[in-house]
Amino acid sequence: MPIISTEDNYLTVLNLFTTDTPEHQEQLLTEMGKIVDAAAYEGWISSTVHAGQDTPGTANLIQWRSGEDLEKRYAGDEFKHRTLPVFREITTAIRLLQNEIVFSQTRPGLGGRVEVSPDRDDYTAIEVHRVAEADQAELVKLLGEGQDWLVNVPGYRSHSVFKGLRAMFVEGAFAVVYSQWDSKESYEAFRDLPHERKPAPRRANDERIAELQIECDANTYRVVHTRAAGE
Repeated sequence: MPIISTEDNYLTVLNLFTTDTPEHQEQLLTEMGKIVDAAAYEGWISSTVHAGQDTPGTANLIQWRSGEDLEKRYAGDEFKHRTLPVFREITTAIRLLQNEIVFSQTRPGLGGRVEVSPDRDDYTAIEVHRVAEADQAELVKLLGEGQDWLVNVPGYRSHSVFKGLRAMFVEGAFAVVYSQWDSKESYEAFRDLPHERKPAPRRANDERIAELQIECDANTYRVVHTRAAGE
């Protein structure tokens, strides 16, 4: 079972694909499953496939030993001449994000480990925040340490912050929030709470994030498949 942790020092890659129909989402999941099940790349640690819930699409959370190992994968003929062309046919957008895990927090009683598995029932939200490079460090802090109050929010399980290092098909600096919730209902109650009803620490945090970020988009997911090297 993959673990999201600041201690592993893996390069964490988040490949996000959006598409226009549930049928194309199923095609994406099938193609991604084939790639994950056949993976035997040098330096590859694990891959975990997520199915979009709010919007058709997929996310693949991939752990690599190093950036050099990933670049070998990207430079290979199979990736350039088969993988990308297949995905381009059935997607409306592709983003390949390379990240460092810089913050991770769980609700008390969950052991402090952020586990990612189809055997769990997490309702997962992934947010991508674009930001000016000069503001990235502050934004990362606001998204992580600045949200320690989340442990008291009903339905919250965990959240992790990824600092963007580099990307394909995304311009500029970015940060990612990967959060887990008890249910769709608990996540939406948190997300849709009117600003004036938010506790003061959250209001201040949200206002500063809005000032810093250039753009934010999000989708929700269910984990549907995972595999690690050696399995």
